[in-house]
Amino acid sequence: MEVSRKLSASLAKCTFAGIFLMVAFGGRSFAQETVFNVPSGDILDRGKVYTEFDLSYRPDDAFKTYTPRLVVGLGKRFEAGVNINGIVDRGPSQTTITPTVKWKLYDGGENGTAFLVGDNLFIPVQNKTFDVGTWTYAEFVKVFKSKTRATFGGYYTSANVFAAAQRGGGQFAVEQGIGSKFTIAADWFTGKHGAGYVTPGFVLKLTPKLTWYAGYEVGNTGVSIGNHQFLTELGWNIN
Repeated sequence: MEVSRKLSASLAKCTFAGIFLMVAFGGRSFAQETVFNVPSGDILDRGKVYTEFDLSYRPDDAFKTYTPRLVVGLGKRFEAGVNINGIVDRGPSQTTITPTVKWKLYDGGENGTAFLVGDNLFIPVQNKTFDVGTWTYAEFVKVFKSKTRATFGGYYTSANVFAAAQRGGGQFAVEQGIGSKFTIAADWFTGKHGAGYVTPGFVLKLTPKLTWYAGYEVGNTGVSIGNHQFLTELGWNIN
């Protein structure tokens, strides 16, 4: 079992590294609130509203999860929103209301560098196993001359959010636009817990307001016993 875990972690890391190298040249990325799971370097302008619906599907047992999201730009490089987590199609849902905030503390403009902080507050409302939890993060974002955008950051979660105990680690992403409508991307949370996945995939701008995200989440551990799944998201810029 320990050998399997080490192999799974190595697979996840190699997959992320391979995607990073693959997208290291040319293009631009789309504005988006997350890459797949890791928060992006984008902040909605004041008064702008974004909605999204996420669906994950685990092929080994057809287990599905659903996550709707709403985000509003508040101005001064600050946005806030709410996610509804924990909705599943098999077994009891543990619906969790999750208010979110993201703040771009520094925007370097032409130098392509930014620094962001954020927090997601988890408030279970159905089949509760805890009262409240938090995921707090800070990350640097760098856009290179090739227009590749890379995200490097760290996170902390309280008990019962990513795992039964407190967790901390790294969160990373890379994005590369190809033409005006297509982006290849990958993101990764380190650690052995419920969010510990590397997710390579693509982003397609279907219309000026509608964006489709599709990826495949590969667990840092347990891949050989089914810890991998499809992820698809539809995002809509209301205004």
